[in-house]
Amino acid sequence: MAWRQILSISERLPSILVPSNSVTGIANFSSKSSPYIVKVGIPEFLSGVGNGVEKHVEKLESEIGDLQKLLVTRTIKLKRLGIPCKQRKLILKFAHKYRLGLWRPRAEALKS
Repeated sequence: MAWRQILSISERLPSILVPSNSVTGIANFSSKSSPYIVKVGIPEFLSGVGNGVEKHVEKLESEIGDLQKLLVTRTIKLKRLGIPCKQRKLILKFAHKYRLGLWRPRAEALKS
């Protein structure tokens, strides 16, 4: 009964309000994040995560290299580098959020 009402209402709407080529009820989402203006590297990423993770900057830069490789690094590699469990979890959690475009490190404020 409810579907019939919805369909009858949508048929009565003018074509201006509802484009004929769109599917109603489905949103367009993209998993690709937009490029950021601020250049983000491993030091900026880890300082944005906080909670003592930034003390592993030298180790991660020498072993992993760049941020894109860090974003796809698995927990076993971080464990072999000697990063404690809580900090590994934080790195992986924020890496996932960064890949999805849900989080990014804050840009440092300019000192005047």
